[in-house]
Amino acid sequence: MIKRLATGLAVLWAAATTSYVALLLAPGDTVDILVGDGPDTPEIRAKIITEWGLDRPEIVQYLSYLWRLLHGDLGRSYQLQRGVGEILATQVGPTAQLTLAAAATGVALAGVIAIVTAGRGRWLRGAASAAELVSVSVPPFLIGIVLLSVFSFTLGWFPVSGAQGARALVLPALALGLPIAGVLGQVLRGGLERALEQPFAVTARARGLTERSLVARHALRHALIPAVTLAGWLTGTLLGGAVITEVLFGRPGLGQVAMQAVTGRDMPVVMAVVLLSAVVYVTISTLLDLAYRVIDPRIRADR
Repeated sequence: MIKRLATGLAVLWAAATTSYVALLLAPGDTVDILVGDGPDTPEIRAKIITEWGLDRPEIVQYLSYLWRLLHGDLGRSYQLQRGVGEILATQVGPTAQLTLAAAATGVALAGVIAIVTAGRGRWLRGAASAAELVSVSVPPFLIGIVLLSVFSFTLGWFPVSGAQGARALVLPALALGLPIAGVLGQVLRGGLERALEQPFAVTARARGLTERSLVARHALRHALIPAVTLAGWLTGTLLGGAVITEVLFGRPGLGQVAMQAVTGRDMPVVMAVVLLSAVVYVTISTLLDLAYRVIDPRIRADR
């Protein structure tokens, strides 16, 4: 765990450093970049120089930036005239709600499809594979457009935009979760089929264990390790897909904030979103490392 934490801190340092270097390498004066499209007055420019230490050597500027991050100071958006931390705090809730709902949707669909089709007839597995291939190949924004056209514009079952109530969450969660279900379903079904061919499965059948109990009590645990590993990788897919999905469905959240910050050249907000994404990724990766130990006791023994 010490090694895992050290690796996580290194990733966070790399993310913070990369975003800072991107600020320095951006064309134009650093003060002009930080002002962006916001109000431009001598007082604001003087405040930026003081806050970012632009009148000091570059190494001091960099160390000062890292020191402020360690103390939770993400800077100030001079376009919105608000602290970056305050902006993110007001928008992180809707994004967390969407990503958690999408992840739960993807995992649930993948688990059901894999359990139902693993080791079954060729036609059933072929149909499941075709559906998974389509869900993986089609971009989330296109899935979202189809869902909106059918279930919002035509049938009127769900609202077109906004984040009011659970019904407004259904279509965005499906648009973001279906590609995840496609990938996880393939991996989980393959793991289940390999597990069902192992000697322990033959022994369990000989003892009279039903196929359903064999899958639920034994084979599923063996199939979870590659699926859990892939779930960590798909965290980036969720974070990236949330940006487009929130814009498409008109939902508030970090996706909307990131899009507006990029188009408006609001660099303090862009840098904070990058850093927050790295924090989420590192946190989930660490939790998954702990999950490996629970799923497979052999990992605990090896370490």
